[in-house]
Amino acid sequence: MNGRRQLWIASSIVITLGFCAPAGASGSAKNQVSRAETNSGASASIWRDPGDIASLNLRYGAGGKAHQPAGKFKFVKEVKEGTSAKFDIEDDQGVRWRAKLGEEAKPETAAIRLLWAAGYFADEDYYLPELRVEGMQKLSRGNKFISADGVIRGARLKRHKEQKKIGNWSWFDNPFVGTKELNGLKTMMALMNNWDLKEINNAIYERGGARYYEVSDVGATFGRTGNPFTRSKSNLKDYRGSKFIQKTTSEQVDLVLHSRPFFLTAIDIPNYRKRTRMEGIVKKIPREHAKWVGQLLGRLSAEQIRDSFRAAGYSPEEVEGFAQVVQGRIAELNQL
Repeated sequence: MNGRRQLWIASSIVITLGFCAPAGASGSAKNQVSRAETNSGASASIWRDPGDIASLNLRYGAGGKAHQPAGKFKFVKEVKEGTSAKFDIEDDQGVRWRAKLGEEAKPETAAIRLLWAAGYFADEDYYLPELRVEGMQKLSRGNKFISADGVIRGARLKRHKEQKKIGNWSWFDNPFVGTKELNGLKTMMALMNNWDLKEINNAIYERGGARYYEVSDVGATFGRTGNPFTRSKSNLKDYRGSKFIQKTTSEQVDLVLHSRPFFLTAIDIPNYRKRTRMEGIVKKIPREHAKWVGQLLGRLSAEQIRDSFRAAGYSPEEVEGFAQVVQGRIAELNQL
């Protein structure tokens, strides 16, 4: 088969998928809420009032200064899920932490703080430029960040939750479809250039008979969205050079999220359809919902936004650069 024939087949697949990949969920928001209440019998929340946003400490985030990791740590086990190197450790107070290494450690620490400030459920994350772990074992991945004497470089530590994870949730089928809270969360994903909006990165936790919906993995942020050849994480130049708002009408706004694979790789049809549909998550957001979350974020001072990046271990130049882009995008939302 010659190159022209292969190109024609790949293009045909792309065109076909363009017609068969759905852009959103079917059914009304009201019916989806009713089904969730009937099936679970539990209350569900995706957002809570953050209170006085201007007084929040984004240097320490949801856990505050009191919960920051301290003391000695011992190795518990390696965690092989996901794409980043991860392992569990325990401090001398018996608190368990999940360490994540690699390029997602810094952006996730910053992203979590902005989500928490806007009222969304978030982990207690802390970034440590250096961490010593007793009994550290060789990992199946990530060993380049670990010295022979057990010193780890650049670790994001997530405090163990005192609640049970009961599953994952979809952006297209959940109890909050059509609400300003869900659309505000979608807007947050676009604001931070999170290109990895897979269902597996969304967690449902249960505590005291109530269910809490959270985006539990936001490491693919603050870079450029795109296909596997163009996207990035934690890259100030890419983040600064990317566009945020694609199109506005009198009632809706389309935000930018590029996730569709390069068309010559469309032979992996399930992945192509999933990534194509993912781009629709940040489209047709009601203007009033996008502006609502913009107004929440607008209560943050420039110093608070800088603190979220300082907490993630970025250099002073990077802190200033990332904060300026975030402030600019918040201003765009408030001008809608």
